[in-house]
Amino acid sequence: MQSACKVPTIHDRALQALAHSVLEPEWEARFAPNSYGFRPGRSCHDAIEAIFTIIGHKAKYVLDADIEKCFDRIDHAAVLKKINTSPRLRRQVKGWLKAGVYDAGQWFPTDEGTMQGGTISPLIANIALHGLETVISQRFPRSGSRGFQAPKIVVYADDFVILHEDRQIVMQCQEMAAEWLQEMGLRLKPSKTRLTHTLVATEGTPGFDFLGFHIRQYPAGKTHSGKDCRGRLHGFKTLIKPSQTAIRRHVAKLRKTIDHHKHATQETLIQALNPQIVGWSNYYAHVPSARVFHTLDHTVYAMLKGWAVSRHPNKKKHWITSKYWRVDDGKGWTFQPPSGGARLARHAHTSIQRHVKVQGARSPYDGDWVYWSKRVGHHPDVPPRVARLLKQQQGRCRACGLYFTDGDKMEVDHILPKKDGGRDARDNWQLLHRHCHDMKTARETGCQGTYDTRHVAEEPDERKHSCPVL
Repeated sequence: MQSACKVPTIHDRALQALAHSVLEPEWEARFAPNSYGFRPGRSCHDAIEAIFTIIGHKAKYVLDADIEKCFDRIDHAAVLKKINTSPRLRRQVKGWLKAGVYDAGQWFPTDEGTMQGGTISPLIANIALHGLETVISQRFPRSGSRGFQAPKIVVYADDFVILHEDRQIVMQCQEMAAEWLQEMGLRLKPSKTRLTHTLVATEGTPGFDFLGFHIRQYPAGKTHSGKDCRGRLHGFKTLIKPSQTAIRRHVAKLRKTIDHHKHATQETLIQALNPQIVGWSNYYAHVPSARVFHTLDHTVYAMLKGWAVSRHPNKKKHWITSKYWRVDDGKGWTFQPPSGGARLARHAHTSIQRHVKVQGARSPYDGDWVYWSKRVGHHPDVPPRVARLLKQQQGRCRACGLYFTDGDKMEVDHILPKKDGGRDARDNWQLLHRHCHDMKTARETGCQGTYDTRHVAEEPDERKHSCPVL
């Protein structure tokens, strides 16, 4: 009954939030750099980029492993010993772990595992799995004589991969991981544990699936092969694409939505499909997914065509097309009512942009507010407006083009001054170094009487919009 969910009370939530706020900053400073699951400032895309960096210059063997019922089998005594916190907080965490679950009005004790869906459950799981990367790296350090790097491990929640160019080392890492997990009451799931190679078909097909992505290397000639820092050819190219399982799951969900709206209006169907299409496309927009996006758009068109024909079996195709698609707008076939309104989103309209991996062991608690504001667009120590502008400007000053660094004095400037009709709105703000702002103001003050928006400045006496040194 570990999968059952205890109904949280306000007191439970308060205790979990308290324990989480106390434990998270401490453990964020300890967690390994390649641990990404359920951590602030880290995401699935960071884990994928970490794998791309590890195998980008050399093909490797991969152990793709999954921990069986990770949240349900964590040993309470082992994790409490590992937390090693104050007696009062330890009692609170222990009491929460032992609180039990309610299912169908009956109470069941929880002698092991953490409550899925709780505020602190992901943090407890990360603490339980912390140390695996350190143990493996100490057992297999870098070998300079053989030219081998230490095995690399990338962890996301209860899924992890171990990568190395030597098959025997990877197999030994699997044995070590299985033995290490037993101390926390965990074990590997045999059906989801697979040893493969990124380039060569040694055991089954090359490549592996991780977090909904298919990661594989393909032999390539000199025009498509990857290169190292010295320009030497690798002889292969690394490609990360949406996995076939994820594609089939997405198509099945779209088909189910369309079938569920057989008798609904076109506007209702569009409102139901758009969040699914946009959300799925945004998740896979950081890898080469353009061809997959175009294929999915053709599949969606075929399903919508069947939906439209089933509604009007006695009408001609031209009549059906003119009723549900707009063709003459110069934007291709757009699924939209003739009267206008909402239009169906397309996968291919999502632009592909490479994701920038979080740097090393950085944490939102390390005090580098410039880095985190630029990365995620918010930080507790930074005004929201400044954080948004840092992310929008990608951490650069609009005047000099240089990156902001910790300790720089920066100010929010009105692109078009309010005295010249500029609005105090987001589209009229920019973030500048204080000295760049002063130079811009002095330069533009001498151009009074000019209404050219390319030569305007913030009012020199308005310091209320400045951002102090944080």
